[in-house]
Amino acid sequence: MFEDKTLVCRDCGKEFVWTAGEQEFYASRGFENQPQRCKACRDARKNAVRGERQMFDAVCAACGKACKVPFQPREDRPVYCSECFAKMKQN
Repeated sequence: MFEDKTLVCRDCGKEFVWTAGEQEFYASRGFENQPQRCKACRDARKNAVRGERQMFDAVCAACGKACKVPFQPREDRPVYCSECFAKMKQN
């Protein structure tokens, strides 16, 4: 039913093969569009988008320990270290 197809990467312009197995996988997931980028360009794009997460210094409202959080703390909201946050989620 599926046959290997040769596609052209929209980023680097190189040809790449979209295998029958990959096509079958796409179809099983309900994807209708074929890939636009080769594997190397897809991987580079994923890594560039993710980038390094900015961390902010904070003081835990429960234990008073210094910690880092992935958001800008606000004065009107408490911030918890990962240990205290996990304890709160269990309760």
